[in-house]
Amino acid sequence: MKTPASSPIRILLADDHAVVRAGIRQFLEQAEDMSVIAEADDGDAAKILVAEHLPDVAVLDIQMPKATGIEVTRWIRKEYKNIGILVLTAYDEAPYIMAVLKAGANGYVLKTASPQEIIQAVRNVYAGNTAISSKIMQKMMAQVNTNQETEPIEKLTEREIDVLKLVGKGFTNKAIGVQLGISDRTVQGHLAHIFNKLQAASRTEAVMRAVSLGWLSPDLG
Repeated sequence: MKTPASSPIRILLADDHAVVRAGIRQFLEQAEDMSVIAEADDGDAAKILVAEHLPDVAVLDIQMPKATGIEVTRWIRKEYKNIGILVLTAYDEAPYIMAVLKAGANGYVLKTASPQEIIQAVRNVYAGNTAISSKIMQKMMAQVNTNQETEPIEKLTEREIDVLKLVGKGFTNKAIGVQLGISDRTVQGHLAHIFNKLQAASRTEAVMRAVSLGWLSPDLG
């Protein structure tokens, strides 16, 4: 989990619509703690610029030429695990949401959100926290509940719940270990069991599934 930085949050903005990019950039840079350091109009360009600039946060649209935001998310998560990923899109359908979260995004916010909501989502992602709009949360919970009808989920142990609560707050494995008085390796083992039980492919998806089951509070803060 990152601490507040004295320098601005360095942002890569990827969207194939120039007017949309300009608008997003304008209100992001009105925040004193943010700077858009690069812009991409397609997925391949986004990958190149990520590798060149190593931004703190990548803000990605889903539908882009050459490589989708989902593909770029998957690539960033594989190559640069510490870069925060916020998907900012007009798509609110459950398949898109699930695909993005499984790819490893830290947040999913709709373009209809207010500028302040999007700015806060960038800050949350930078801090290592989850940033999911309430509308997206509701859709994901509905999807998870539908899947559970045919896919029974084994209940988490008390220790696994403790670990997942700290994951939801953005703590790294090392920080979780310090909080709970256990080793990094033990934390990693707990996460493996959590992912298996919740049939989740990412930390974010695991947290969302646990929230939908009522095992964690919706306030992921």
